[in-house]
Amino acid sequence: MKHLLILAAALSSLALAAPHDPAGLRDAALGDTLARDIVDGLTTEIGPRPAGTAIEARARDWAVARLKALGFSNVHIEPFEVDGWARGEEHGEVVGQNAQRLALTALGNSGATPAAGLTAEVAMFDGLDALKAAPEGSLKGKIAFVTHRMTATQDGTSYGAFGPIRFDGPGIAARKGAAAIVIRSVGSDHNRLPHAGLTNFPAGVAAIPAAALSVPDAEQIERLLARGPVRLHLVLTPRATGVRQSGNVVAEIPGSDPQAGIVLVGGHLDSWDLGTGAIDDGAGVAIVTAAAKRILDRGLAPRRTIRVVWFGSEEIGGARQGDAYLAAHRGERHALAAESDFGADRVWRVDAKLPDEAAAVRARLAAALAPLGIAAGNATAHGGSDVGATIEAGASGIDLRQDGLRYFDIHHSANDTLDKIDPAQLSQNVAAWTAMLAIVADAPEPLLKTPLDN
Repeated sequence: MKHLLILAAALSSLALAAPHDPAGLRDAALGDTLARDIVDGLTTEIGPRPAGTAIEARARDWAVARLKALGFSNVHIEPFEVDGWARGEEHGEVVGQNAQRLALTALGNSGATPAAGLTAEVAMFDGLDALKAAPEGSLKGKIAFVTHRMTATQDGTSYGAFGPIRFDGPGIAARKGAAAIVIRSVGSDHNRLPHAGLTNFPAGVAAIPAAALSVPDAEQIERLLARGPVRLHLVLTPRATGVRQSGNVVAEIPGSDPQAGIVLVGGHLDSWDLGTGAIDDGAGVAIVTAAAKRILDRGLAPRRTIRVVWFGSEEIGGARQGDAYLAAHRGERHALAAESDFGADRVWRVDAKLPDEAAAVRARLAAALAPLGIAAGNATAHGGSDVGATIEAGASGIDLRQDGLRYFDIHHSANDTLDKIDPAQLSQNVAAWTAMLAIVADAPEPLLKTPLDN
């Protein structure tokens, strides 16, 4: 009975504080087709969108045209600069008695081998800590190979545990004298498709050739090493292309109360080049745009301005795109921020960062999202690299957490294509985001602890 009373109170609060019927908007959004149409168009008409390239620029122009056609206001591009990097030739093979080709791909910021390639003996490390423990200079003239056992997790925490092998491993190997490095792809699949992604070389450390092996190929190397020494031949010819222009695409639904602040929602427009960037992150920009369009189409301005941003160069920029956005809009009052950047599978949990004064907003969110099978979490929302800087600057935050059990089977690989998106799960995302936007954009409660601009 106690739980029924709490739910009844939340539903009553929902009806009183959100007269524009978030439940009705939510249910209608379960039939949404706009998100699928957007990601279909983006991945088909543009395809892969590597950061800082002419293709990413064409994608920004495509986004501007599409957002204007959908009826959003103040649509424009806000440029910023990134360091360019281009993939070249890439292949590898085991040489000698057990000669065989390998499926691999260069990591972003990888150095290059000589044009004819390099051949060297492999030194294997089971995880990043083992590589860190290698004596200085012990890898001179060798190819470091770092393996691991990443598995799928619903909340994506496996990426936090194993991602540093890709982020930091090549720089560590370079400091210890390695001629090159190959890693087991940071992925949970067993396809013979390697996973791309960024690596970072610390200041003063020269970039060495760095590649990710497909998971089956990494396991093959392990088996070969169990039988004796292994030598690899690598050809990787990527190059730095200098300073390039990227940009964030901004669109709005103007609010009726300028003092109530801005609700910022977004995803990122760029993608790695092996697939077509459907789940990372064509789905994300499609979800938030389709949800905002449903608020727009109700024909009544929300209390708060809803600002939709298709962020540029997330894949290579770290948080650069989020910092560029915040710098361009410093002095504006951001009430709340949220991003979609974890694929297209169903939302299963909602976490929030809200002031105590907005406890009723949290209750209304829980009530509106529960019929979609979304549980109320107790973690603090932090956003991601697109909106994290805005939340850190003082805005409230909402994390609509998607099911990640399939995500790292596909992420950054040639498998990231439109067919991997389940239309029903995509529509559930749109329904969740629509309900969330309807509630927070119209909430009478303050969403900031203080009235300070961020």
